[in-house]
Amino acid sequence: MLGTTFMLAIRSILRHKLRSFLTTLGIIIGVAAVVAMVTLGRATTVAAQQQVAALGTNILQVRPGQGFGRGGGGPRPPDFKQEDVDAVARQVAGVTAVAPQAQSTGTAIYQGANWSTTINGTTNAFFQVQPWPLVSGRTFSRQEELAGKAVCIIGNTVRTNLFRGGEAVGARIRINGISCDVIGALSTRGQGGFGDQDDVVIMPIKQVQRRFTGNRDIRLMLVGVDPSYDTAQVQESIKQVLRERRRIAGGKEDDFNIFDTAQISQALTGVTTLLTQIVTAVAAISLVVGGIGIMNIMLVSVTERTREIGIRLAIGAVASEVLMQFLMEAVVLSCLGGIIGLVVAQLVVVILAPLMQVQWMFEPQINVIAFLVSALIGVVFGYFPARRAAGLNPIDALRHE
Repeated sequence: MLGTTFMLAIRSILRHKLRSFLTTLGIIIGVAAVVAMVTLGRATTVAAQQQVAALGTNILQVRPGQGFGRGGGGPRPPDFKQEDVDAVARQVAGVTAVAPQAQSTGTAIYQGANWSTTINGTTNAFFQVQPWPLVSGRTFSRQEELAGKAVCIIGNTVRTNLFRGGEAVGARIRINGISCDVIGALSTRGQGGFGDQDDVVIMPIKQVQRRFTGNRDIRLMLVGVDPSYDTAQVQESIKQVLRERRRIAGGKEDDFNIFDTAQISQALTGVTTLLTQIVTAVAAISLVVGGIGIMNIMLVSVTERTREIGIRLAIGAVASEVLMQFLMEAVVLSCLGGIIGLVVAQLVVVILAPLMQVQWMFEPQINVIAFLVSALIGVVFGYFPARRAAGLNPIDALRHE
């Protein structure tokens, strides 16, 4: 019986191809929008998590000020000194390494090629705190760190633009007129919400302070935390040490801030998830609109086929069979719309994923759920027209013109 009913539904749908397509258009748009938004939202979340993970796990970022900016309208909080870095590394339990950073910008030049980039002054502790392997060369020697020698390790973006992707180790480049021997080349980290992380030149911090910034200030400390220690407790210990060194009285607020990379990852995940849910909820409205369109067309179909229904009832068909036929048409329409919507969604994701610089991914769960919802919409919005068709009086239906 179901097979016969299904064939009758297909035959009725094919009889009015254009009308059937327009009827399912709402379902197609709704399913495609929901699946595409959820998939792209998930891909964006994964990309954000990968960007944070590239910074390393169990890392604390310590900066002057009450946020990433100055925070408030008062005077700028003082930067850190090397003594602050040494105190944190020496006095706080659970700290594996502390990497000071002093940053500047400059133009790197090599044999006629030039590239504007970020100059990051730090120590070898930078490579202990966060994993960033080299593809060639080496890190700084102890002597190069202490003397602040003019040596550098370059990121992949700088290497590509200056050396066209060729071997850079052993070459000498100039940065703002200062000669620098390339001793290492970093592996690729990629880019995303934090910008191009490969667009960097890393030099000994004393060289950067002496030749680029002109002072001994440190704008950032990267603190590596032993996984066996409680990160919150380590943060509190760092806070106490810095408050004491910066002579902050008990009632005053900190003039520095400590960020945990894990907290940044959680915040980014929360924001992207919320935005995905909001956009998905808006897109889901089109599914309801599509269901209303199906109900409207099915009601028109019942009116057009009233005499046909009367004939079926008069020759022995029961009301449940008529109800099943029209309900089957509604479900088939919505399911066809769901299948086409899934295909459209994948095409949209394939096109938009590279533009958004996220990885294409297939989410089986959301695809199955979207298809089942489309089928459910056919049942819900097709039931009323089907019930109306099944409730027709055979005599009145036969008299209908």
